Parts: sequence; C-alpha cells; structure tokens
Amino acid sequence: MNTLKLALCAATASLAMVGTAALAEDSFSFNVGVASDYVFRGVSQTDEGPQLFAGWDYGKGIFYAGGWASNVDFGDGTDIEVDLYAGVKPTVGPVTLDFGAIYYGYVNAPGGADWNQWEFKAAASVPAGPVTLGAAAYYSPDYTGVGTDNSLYIEANASFSPAEKWTVSGAVGNQSVDLAGGGSSDYTTWNVGVGYAFTDKLSADLRWHDNDTDLGGINDGRVALSLKAVLP
Repeated sequence: MNTLKLALCAATASLAMVGTAALAEDSFSFNVGVASDYVFRGVSQTDEGPQLFAGWDYGKGIFYAGGWASNVDFGDGTDIEVDLYAGVKPTVGPVTLDFGAIYYGYVNAPGGADWNQWEFKAAASVPAGPVTLGAAAYYSPDYTGVGTDNSLYIEANASFSPAEKWTVSGAVGNQSVDLAGGGSSDYTTWNVGVGYAFTDKLSADLRWHDNDTDLGGINDGRVALSLKAVLP
C-alpha cells in the first residue's frame, strides 16, 4: 500500500477565537531539491531510488498556498506526484496553529489505482526554551489506494538548534487506515535527523526513517540525505 504525503486542513471556525494581525506584504518563492530517497511516514515513495522535487509557496499574513511535485515509483507506471495545498496559520499567544487542506494527484497512474486523495491537517507548535514542540493530526476521508477508506495520522515532533545554522529534529507518529471491506491497519513510524543551512537559501538534511512494520523492502529503516534551494 502506498503511503502518501502529508498535508493540511480547513478549520476556519476556530479563527473566531484567534487574534489575526494586519496582513503582511505578499511573499512568493520557488524551491528545488534532490534527495537520495523520497521517504514519507517511514516508507520509500521512489522504490528506494533518488528523488527530484520542486515547488512554490505564496503567503500573505496568516494565509498560505503552494504546490509541489516529485518523481515517485509505485511499480505500476505512476511516475509523478503533484500536490496543491492551502491553509491558515493563526497564533494564540505563543502557540502557532496550522489548519489547511492538500490534494495529492498522480501522473500516469493506471486506471483503477485510486491514488489521488485529499488530506486535512490540524497542527500546533510552541517554543519551550531552546526547543520547539509540535503535534499534528492528518485526516483523509478517502485514503489512497484500492480497498481503503478513511485514515488518520497523528504525530508529535520537536526541533532544537544547538548552534548557528544547525537544527536537530525528530518525530513519532501513528498511521491508521480503515479498510473498505472492514477492519483496519496501522503502524508507528519515527524519524530523527540534523539539518544545516549553508545560507538562508540553501540547506541540507540527513535523516534516519524507520517504522514497526516487518514488510521489508520500501518499509525498511533507511537514511535519506536531501539538498534544497529556495529561489529567489
């Protein structure tokens, strides 16, 4: 079963309780990058092969939108993932919230594969001294792949900057999927890694990904190295 990419979800009713500062100037940027493997929630999306990706991001005040594309390899002819997302990031005191939605589309997917899906997100993060702590929940009403129904992914994460330009971060999450024929499937995944910012436009990340499945292959624990550039 393919596990898809993370994303975001609209819960605008909560904004009634949140302070919304005056909108800032528009911001727009592109990003491009390469990685030794495209790993999402502990599973390789490129059949353990390298990844090329590119995207764009727009922001105005608490509102954001963007798009992202990457090569994938599910062994069925599907070769490109294209994501579109939008949402809001209001704040309540020191807490930053994130409510949004993302659509995942796939190029050259065979008929009946049913990879395309929506996923919704509600997340929060808060600084705690030198550490930033976060939690998130991702829900899909029609999870990717034939034979699946809705899904829920919950995650706890943390990041820490021990020195200028360096960031250490990690996350633990659980992915559960209701099966269309009844029953459910779930697994726990985790990752830990270190990032380095060569400049404010160029950064690298070295990360270990793993999970508690015993399926082997694309589900095995692995290290992934990525390099990302932001333009302009």
